[in-house]
Amino acid sequence: MENTVPLNIVRIAENSAVTVEDEVAREAALTIILNDTELVTMLCSPAEERCLTAGFLAAEGLIETVDDITSILIDETRGIARVSTAVRGEADRIWKRFISSGCGRGATFYSAADVSSPPVESSLTIDPFQVYRLMRAFQEQSDVFKSTGGTHAAALASGNTIELFSEDIGRHNAVDKVFGRCILENIETKDKILLVTGRISSEILLKVARRGIPALISKSAPTDSGVKLAEKLGITLIGFVRGHRMNVYAHAERIASHET
Repeated sequence: MENTVPLNIVRIAENSAVTVEDEVAREAALTIILNDTELVTMLCSPAEERCLTAGFLAAEGLIETVDDITSILIDETRGIARVSTAVRGEADRIWKRFISSGCGRGATFYSAADVSSPPVESSLTIDPFQVYRLMRAFQEQSDVFKSTGGTHAAALASGNTIELFSEDIGRHNAVDKVFGRCILENIETKDKILLVTGRISSEILLKVARRGIPALISKSAPTDSGVKLAEKLGITLIGFVRGHRMNVYAHAERIASHET
């Protein structure tokens, strides 16, 4: 299914109005049914549903590796992902549900262990110009955003190379799609960098920490909870990357000194 929909709009500039064809981002609902129990319905871009499903389940601690998954069946017509796992009964746990700060019907589940994870340990160092190059390459891949202005993106990078890229109407979904592909294809995330387009909140930091990623970069800003959690979880947090400027909010010791 295409991620965009063409439609006619009225474009007004000063005192003139003209009817033109434009594109908007497509939105769809995806319901995850885990071991015959309905878990959650998310609003998302209708693409990479398998990756989104696996990434969401991993982010919520319901699976850890691809070996935990017996099957994933995607019904694109009805918007349903049916998942069977090797360990049954996980969806019957008692979770406290929070309406998150995400886009659309952002829902996430937390346990007390979420914020007591051990800090991410890594010898990774980052050169400022490496950050600028990665962000430039990252933004150039955002084709749906370029045509609609209505999506977020996430990417996994190593060194100066972007390895994986995903777009979605929801910033959490974009991250889950990247991590879901890592799980399904056994792609290592240790000592990698995650780039995102959206606001960096505590939920995003928790997802990053669960994958052992030591650095998170965004062109946008963090929340105060995001900064505090980055400090606690040992994650280098970089925001407002614009041109050759950036703000380092946590664990600046990983930023290599660079003389201009």
